[in-house]
Amino acid sequence: MDLRVAAYAVVERRGKILLTHWRRGHLHGWTLPGGGLESGEDPRDAVVREVLEETGLEARVGKLLGVDSRVMVREEVPEGSDPELHTIRIVYRASVKDGPLQHEVDGSSDEARWVAIREIRSLRTLSLVQTGMRMAGITARRAPAKSGGKQGGRQAGKPRKQQPRG
Repeated sequence: MDLRVAAYAVVERRGKILLTHWRRGHLHGWTLPGGGLESGEDPRDAVVREVLEETGLEARVGKLLGVDSRVMVREEVPEGSDPELHTIRIVYRASVKDGPLQHEVDGSSDEARWVAIREIRSLRTLSLVQTGMRMAGITARRAPAKSGGKQGGRQAGKPRKQQPRG
């Protein structure tokens, strides 16, 4: 079984989270920007490097949110790897300087995007997105339903009639 240590960033701004689209062989989905540590590299430095590579944005690493350990089974492991992969994922809060997003060329991701938190559930995401959001205390709020002025099947602001008790 291979072991992979990686560092990732939860970058939230104005109700949106920065995500990258990861693609490796038959596997793909939206994930947090970040990736594997190089030999001797500090995890905070890896986050800065990976965010720049995957999004074109300069990151400033903040608080350590947590460490997640997970064994991925054959269906989740990229082609050409061992059938099982143990991943240690170090997750930080981070901020980025304003600028245009740039997509990674010849890397493991092919797109970067700011995604509204309430829209995350509608995307195909890797488990790391939910893990990082949970660590950061961010909940994927659902978009408010358009109800045509009604709430719960009744007119908004109009009290329900009390039934006589008997």
